[in-house]
Amino acid sequence: MIPRATYRLQLTRDFPFAAAEDIVPYLAALGVSHVYASPITMARSGSTHGYDVIDPTRINPELGGESGFRSLAAALRARGMGIIIDIVPNHMGVAGGENPYWNDVLRLGPDSPYAGWFDIDWQSGPLVLPLLGATLTQAIEDGDIRLSAGNDPHLLLYGDQRLPLKPGSLEQEPDELRRLLDMQHYRLVHWRAANDLLNWRRFFSINDLAGLRIEDTAIFHATHRLYFDLFREGLIDGVRVDHVDGLSDPAAYCRSLRAAFDAIRSGPDRAYIVVEKILAADEPLSPDWGVDGTSGYDFMSDMTALLHDPSGEAPLRALWQNLDPEHGDPARVVLEARRDMLSWQFEGQLAGCAAAFAAIAGSARTADAALEAVTPAMIRRAIERLLWVFPVYRTYGDGRAAPMSDATVRERAWNAVQPHLPPGEAEVARHILDWLGGTGPGDADCAAEAVRRFQQLSAPIAAKGVEDTAFYRYAPLLSANDVGSDPERFALSPEEFHRRVQARAEVFPHAMLATATHDHKRGEDVRARLAVLSAVPRLWEEAVGRWSRMADECGADVHPADRYQLFQTLFGAWPASADRALPEDFPGRISGWLEKSLREARLRSSWEQPEAGYEADARKLLHHLLAKPEFTRDMGAFVARLLPAARADSLVQTALKFTLPGMPDIYQGSELEDLSLVDPDNRRPVDYARRLRLLDEGDVAEGEKMALIQRLLRYRKDHPDLFALGSYRPLGPAGPRAEHIFAFERRHAGVRLCCAVMIRCGRILTEQGTLPPAQWWSDSRLEGKVDPMAAEMFASTPYFINLSE
Repeated sequence: MIPRATYRLQLTRDFPFAAAEDIVPYLAALGVSHVYASPITMARSGSTHGYDVIDPTRINPELGGESGFRSLAAALRARGMGIIIDIVPNHMGVAGGENPYWNDVLRLGPDSPYAGWFDIDWQSGPLVLPLLGATLTQAIEDGDIRLSAGNDPHLLLYGDQRLPLKPGSLEQEPDELRRLLDMQHYRLVHWRAANDLLNWRRFFSINDLAGLRIEDTAIFHATHRLYFDLFREGLIDGVRVDHVDGLSDPAAYCRSLRAAFDAIRSGPDRAYIVVEKILAADEPLSPDWGVDGTSGYDFMSDMTALLHDPSGEAPLRALWQNLDPEHGDPARVVLEARRDMLSWQFEGQLAGCAAAFAAIAGSARTADAALEAVTPAMIRRAIERLLWVFPVYRTYGDGRAAPMSDATVRERAWNAVQPHLPPGEAEVARHILDWLGGTGPGDADCAAEAVRRFQQLSAPIAAKGVEDTAFYRYAPLLSANDVGSDPERFALSPEEFHRRVQARAEVFPHAMLATATHDHKRGEDVRARLAVLSAVPRLWEEAVGRWSRMADECGADVHPADRYQLFQTLFGAWPASADRALPEDFPGRISGWLEKSLREARLRSSWEQPEAGYEADARKLLHHLLAKPEFTRDMGAFVARLLPAARADSLVQTALKFTLPGMPDIYQGSELEDLSLVDPDNRRPVDYARRLRLLDEGDVAEGEKMALIQRLLRYRKDHPDLFALGSYRPLGPAGPRAEHIFAFERRHAGVRLCCAVMIRCGRILTEQGTLPPAQWWSDSRLEGKVDPMAAEMFASTPYFINLSE
């Protein structure tokens, strides 16, 4: 069943199924058709997100278990609503000794019936467990590892983590703990050694999450049986697939998922399936995967880029480059971030990938004499450099063949890698690309293994290099730095935005449209507010100058680039009312963001080795500014000055999300102003009592965004075919202000929706403090005689939406 609109809920033990059931009447009144839930399967105790699944065959008892979920589903069904759940096929949580499958592998090693579930290289020796905070010798001497007493012998690590023992290992009565440890199917090492020694695939660089071999049919069915049973019973209507690019073969997985769901129920009531996938700016999602589209990061990126005024790009970049010349070129910043992540965090995977390609090269030397001169070191260098510049998350070949769409990617990679290859080694990179395309020589099984390893490495390098590192090192405008964004793409023209909407509508008309997610770095209204700065870069530069002088008074030694990102974050998240004291939690929220920002950048601090002195200086600066009345008055006044433009951008973003082709998703709480920051800030509890009150009272003054959402959801309910099947046609604006109008129409069976919104009016809104006067629009019009003039369309709001039959 295709949802009309979804509402994303982050379920935790503090917000379980029962709490979700309590707000069903509110969600129904708002107008959504489906709850879109974070993972409901059993996760690590106390999980705040649910992605550290320890048992995919059971509904999490911390959330209310099966009975709680059934009660929630029944409450939704009673109101004609449904539920979509998030599923995690790529990995499982393995920390804390709670995962029964992982524990069985630790106990029995490769003989465990679950050994094949995880992507472990047993040929390299025992399974490496990077759990120690010191050397093994020191941990033993300190008593941090000991043998438990009683009838259930096991190892205790740091007093609370249980590690199972290999059967029979106690029968030899070892005279020392070290000898007992040497007998196990696992090897304890310092946590810092994980990047170099790990012999199993993890999720990105997280040692607590182990990759699953979901490509194995038996493992697929064992880990997905619960989802199919829930769909068979009508308890769920579909799924969102987490991190699909981490899988060995995403396309085959998605087709298997679709086939399994369709075997239960197909036709109009077939399962709704979307995948979490980051698409490059010009990368299409293959239409033959059998899914309904992505979970919306591509739309979120496009939407923000449409709001950005392209005239602000050059001055904002110049401002940033003056503050941090070393990180002034986005292409260079991304390249260096990718190199750092590959070198620092993925040595184990890189070594395995290089060894796999060396093996296929060895098998192919009789077929291609040129490979006789290729050494393992050359192969490693070629792989490294390709990973530095790979233009997308990954390709989708299997070592024997590849989809046609991969050819363009390989050619782009070939062109991009040239400047980085050592003299005389270009052909080695060409061989790697040929194997990725399924056209290289040698043993087909070796090729399949090598290609799998490359593809499961290129995706995390892209994610860690760009989103989790480069976006904290390069920040002319932070609204341009979010999941799915391209650091080299600042703004999107209306024509290009139309083209991307049409392309999505043609192939994936029901793709999810998101403007906020559990992974976003800034809430949708923080981004909308920051986007205004692209229209007033000189005004912003003046404010930064004032605040910098105030910061200098603090005496804290904080890099100008870090101060600049702090100013942007304070501006983006500052409470809208300038005449009230800051909320009590505001300093702590910003401090949490500040710590994460510094450590993710890995320039002046890091997660691996926090620089306590520098972080203390950064916090000192923050608290100095927040305690300085001159700063808080100035910041409040600056926010108030730009607020009309920011709220206009927010409403424009909302209007487009609920009227363009696709299925809109509301992230929890963002139906009102969403000034959240990166997780865990974006997962804070939502005040639903306030939202219900505003909805009941119809308080448009405080809840204009919510009122617009409710109105558009009513349209979607009353005219489902128009929004699900309706055509999409750009409406060309004309006149002197045409560049400030984005418009389109949708039609189906005699019903017509016309939508026009103001774009890039930040300067005039800031100067006027309200919407542009009628004369500003002059004789601007939309295409066609029946449409009103822009001045009439935008007389009271930054959007015009007309539905006629």
